[in-house]
Amino acid sequence: MIIVVTIKDIAKEAGVAVSTVSRVLNNHPDVSEKTKLKVLDIIEKRKFVPNSNAKHLKQQNTNTIGIFVKGTFNFLFHSILEKIQPLIEDSGYITVVNYLDEDENEVQQARIFCNEKKPQGIMFLGGNLKNFQDHFSKIDIPSILVTNSASQLNFSNLSSVTTNDKKAVEFAIEYLIEKGHTNIGIIGGNADSSNISEVRLKSIIKTLYKHKINFDISSHFEPARYSFESSYKACQRLINKKLGITAIFAMSDVMAIGAMRAMTDSKISIPSDISVIGYDGIELVNYYNPKLTTILQLQDQIALNAVKIITSQIEKNLDPIHKVLPFKLMEGESVIRI
Repeated sequence: MIIVVTIKDIAKEAGVAVSTVSRVLNNHPDVSEKTKLKVLDIIEKRKFVPNSNAKHLKQQNTNTIGIFVKGTFNFLFHSILEKIQPLIEDSGYITVVNYLDEDENEVQQARIFCNEKKPQGIMFLGGNLKNFQDHFSKIDIPSILVTNSASQLNFSNLSSVTTNDKKAVEFAIEYLIEKGHTNIGIIGGNADSSNISEVRLKSIIKTLYKHKINFDISSHFEPARYSFESSYKACQRLINKKLGITAIFAMSDVMAIGAMRAMTDSKISIPSDISVIGYDGIELVNYYNPKLTTILQLQDQIALNAVKIITSQIEKNLDPIHKVLPFKLMEGESVIRI
């Protein structure tokens, strides 16, 4: 006999209202983390499928790979995604793309997706390692984290492809130092919620320390979201401190461009007054004036390796692979020697 589990059953077992279960399924923000996890655990245990999907369950294409993209303004992820999708489809799979705010929990959303869509694999473009540490054990299909390393997490079904961020940031800071810049401002993500931002900030501090350059994080670092508007405001805060900085390192090209706009609006000339270097190598930097100097992530290689790994693990059940790719400096017009 087939037992049909309903949303009322889930609500009853969790001790919450039906509307609360519905909000969890639809990713509403007004549900506590504790309640959300409790509901998700029961959903997985009872193998619950929402009614709108249950009648189509047998018809679902099992060749689906779910892709979760962190950050609606992340131009790098959008570019990598454009390269990934045709590669996946050429391999015989269908992609379902889910866009998330950079503060959302991508692993929880993947858990809901797995329960509803029954994909063959999951690809994360960006992710917070704490979310993986806390919740990924509930996902049992091949998965890959792209642009962040999962090697230290030791999950048997989670691979990763990333640029060598530590070395790349060290190279960028030393490039500025070689140009005579020792008073450097930093615009970057929140290190408490973003692993990439934490890795890059630590590498910045370590590199400056290696060169015996004092760095006051409370004055010379301004946190920002990975968006034009947020980095624009972060740069304004740096400017208003009147620190005499001669260069800014931004943890993404989007941040760098937002900062450059703020400087232009404040009548600060780039690079004669302040030099700027970014990170990612998105196409837009080639068309900004002045052309931005940046660390180029090798997007074609990232996409190719990510697709090769996830499809191989789906088909061959391989052990996890953690690939670290090189980077390049792309010199533009935004940095000068002083």
